[in-house]
Amino acid sequence: MAEWNNTHLSEVLVDKGYIRGPFGSALKRCDMKDNGIPVYEQQHAIYNSRYFRYYIDEQKFNEMKRFQVNTDDLIISCSGTVGKVSIIRSDDPKGIISQALLILRVDQKKILPLYLKYFFTSRDGYNAIVSRSSGSVQVNIAKRNVIEQIPLMLPKIEIQRKIVEILNSIDNKIEENEEINNNLEQQAQAIYQQMFIDNASSDWTEGTLSDIADITMGQSPSGSSYNEDGNGTIFFQGRAEFSFRFPTVRLYTTEPKRMACANDTLMSVRAPVGDLNVAHTDCCIGRGLAAIHSKNNHQSFVLYTMFSLKKQLDVFNGEGTVFGSINRNSLNEMPILIPSGEKLDEFEALVSPMDAAIRNNYDEICRLEQLRDSLLPQLMSGELDVSDIDL
Repeated sequence: MAEWNNTHLSEVLVDKGYIRGPFGSALKRCDMKDNGIPVYEQQHAIYNSRYFRYYIDEQKFNEMKRFQVNTDDLIISCSGTVGKVSIIRSDDPKGIISQALLILRVDQKKILPLYLKYFFTSRDGYNAIVSRSSGSVQVNIAKRNVIEQIPLMLPKIEIQRKIVEILNSIDNKIEENEEINNNLEQQAQAIYQQMFIDNASSDWTEGTLSDIADITMGQSPSGSSYNEDGNGTIFFQGRAEFSFRFPTVRLYTTEPKRMACANDTLMSVRAPVGDLNVAHTDCCIGRGLAAIHSKNNHQSFVLYTMFSLKKQLDVFNGEGTVFGSINRNSLNEMPILIPSGEKLDEFEALVSPMDAAIRNNYDEICRLEQLRDSLLPQLMSGELDVSDIDL
């Protein structure tokens, strides 16, 4: 450990390398466009996604250029779900951060950006942010002078590089699987589009979602039953747990109320309405979710039908409203076109193996994440000595 030095976050940032997002009054809903220069939001740090909902024009961008992201910047979530970190890569689009994000820009002669990202991903790094946060109703990240005093234990750059290479090799494999899953989902959606929208038949039945699926609206258990220790039933509260296809397990409850079955489509029913995931196991769902279960074992058809209803569901988000929502009756009455049984069977035969492949890749991703997370604290503390490893 002689090669490791104790320091603080403030010592590894460049001048003006701590950039908190703009006040809400500086970036209003009326500034948002359908296309243009993207606005990075909390979800981009929490889920490491690059799906953008909001854009600004060049004029607004120039007004807010000090909030621009650069390659190798760390973006950190600051409100509600605090302390989640993503790194801006060279192929990410230029853009600005929203008020719910923080940029950290480091001196790369002192610390590698990816090394700092892995530090904040580790339990010690994540807790360093969360334990300093405040707020009873909604948690908010601590003030700058507090965050900048987070202690760091730094090895030399050569050791940092080896640690990053080990961890990044696992993350690269995870990203490969995620890209395969993304391509599989796009192919499945293209098949749905070709079979049921581009080539819809006049012989098919006009119906509603309730004709093909049973809908269960979530109900939150008593807060005293929540735990993170694995006691009881997996519990998903709402959109916050959603990932690419399957939600992230954070909570359990010993008093489950409403249940979803494995492979049910999970849909957020409030703030925002219409985001989708799939239950990878039986689980309890809170009031922010609905479970949509096929009546005739055509679960893939139900899932991709829900994807196709995105525009209709967006109406319930309400232009200019704070919290959109949808109730069970409105969901049940969503109009759909119901194909013949033969056509549904044909679609399931084509797409259900693709959905199964997505699940298999997801399971491998989980195993890789467990491997990375077991190595992470040992590497970041120096418990695993990599100085003699030739990479």
